[in-house]
Amino acid sequence: MRIATVLRAPLAVALASLLGLLLLGAASEEEPAGAPSGVDPSRLPAAARSSLPLIIDLTARHCPELPPVWVVAQVQAESGWDAAATSGDAAGLYQFDERNWTAAGGDRWGSVPPPPGADVTDARSHLRVAIPWVCANLRAVTGHLAATGKPADPLDAMLVCHIAGCRRVAQSATGIPEAGEAGCGLRCAQLIRGYLGSVHGYLDRYAAPADPPPPGDRAPAEPADPAPAAPQAPVVPYAGGPGGCTLPDPTGGRCLTGATRHGLETAAAVFGGWRDGPVIRSAGCWDAHAWNPRSDHPRGQACDLFPTQPGVFPEGAELAAGWRLAEWFRSNAGPLRVKYLIWQGRYWDPGVTDSGGWGRRYTGGGVYDVRDATGGHYDHLHVSFAE
Repeated sequence: MRIATVLRAPLAVALASLLGLLLLGAASEEEPAGAPSGVDPSRLPAAARSSLPLIIDLTARHCPELPPVWVVAQVQAESGWDAAATSGDAAGLYQFDERNWTAAGGDRWGSVPPPPGADVTDARSHLRVAIPWVCANLRAVTGHLAATGKPADPLDAMLVCHIAGCRRVAQSATGIPEAGEAGCGLRCAQLIRGYLGSVHGYLDRYAAPADPPPPGDRAPAEPADPAPAAPQAPVVPYAGGPGGCTLPDPTGGRCLTGATRHGLETAAAVFGGWRDGPVIRSAGCWDAHAWNPRSDHPRGQACDLFPTQPGVFPEGAELAAGWRLAEWFRSNAGPLRVKYLIWQGRYWDPGVTDSGGWGRRYTGGGVYDVRDATGGHYDHLHVSFAE
């Protein structure tokens, strides 16, 4: 039996349980005109490829914080892009049941499964109804996570909403329920994790390749020789502290969490400062990041550390300095509570196995142009902290 059929709870009821947090999860600024969709059309099933222009249009106009590649990947996990797919009382690309479909604005079916010609089984009609509904879930959980400081990525929490009900997000400690919380037993938690894993697998499959800038205008994604050894100075583990974004941000932002402030100060001590230092030339931590509301920066949980000038592809000593910094954070991820790193067009977190180089290819999530020095994280190391 499909995951959606096993776990799906009425989303209209679940959204109400978030106590109106839609108001907190306001839409981000739209991406600039011509921003990449983040999707490689050549990798898509034919049905997804034909629907991609509509997906890009709907997300750009109504939900810019929902990357098109996430729509493509979630629908693939739900229905395999079979618009007529049915499973139990669920139907269509996103596998809605009739209650949620009509709550989203679709027509009643009159029978289960829906009759031929029903709007829920027409791909274009389905996407026009479903994408705003999924976006409402995304905005609800974005507001909830920001208000509570839970560490889940809003897009992952959106998936939990869809597969198991938004109350699982609201009643869990992190936004992703573990067995024994939010009314979720072991089987429930396993199915949710499996669903998220499936969608992420399709994200990797369908994401646009990170085409590098032209030769001569960029540094290589990997150093020609192994990165210099990380400094051996002892690292004091983060011992915990006040919750939330409450500490001053010395880089000029609004606030930082305890782990972020500790990580920044520890790196500065090891590498000779974070402003005009021999390794870190400049740094920025808290930032509103209105174009990317799921970023850790507005939560005070991330810093960008620049071994070169912003907008410049580092070379020579600056590139080597960046690799020293990246390797040091990776080596000390546990004691420093590092959540993930992005550097030189690559992404790494403690659960990632190296694939084709350091970490895995960074896709930009449909938000950033990975060919750009800043968008691809060539000019800076992004460090996110788990608390």
